[in-house]
Amino acid sequence: MNGEIHPHDTVALLEDTPATHFESGQPLLLRRGQVGTVVMTYDGSAVEVEFSGRDGRAYALLPIPAQRLMVLREVPELAAA
Repeated sequence: MNGEIHPHDTVALLEDTPATHFESGQPLLLRRGQVGTVVMTYDGSAVEVEFSGRDGRAYALLPIPAQRLMVLREVPELAAA
């Protein structure tokens, strides 16, 4: 498995990140560990991530450098023998 980030990956922030609320325009602080979904990848160095509440409504959408994200995995990989 390579370390690439793909659309629809679930990711977590590795550091606090300022943002703006998607609808209200209010400033937000997305904390380290905040979980979002990748909606678009750029040249491999950044991705567009959507952050939403438990109700599924997006509250922030912003480009984030790939090195500031960790992909969250739900299924283990087979180990090489």
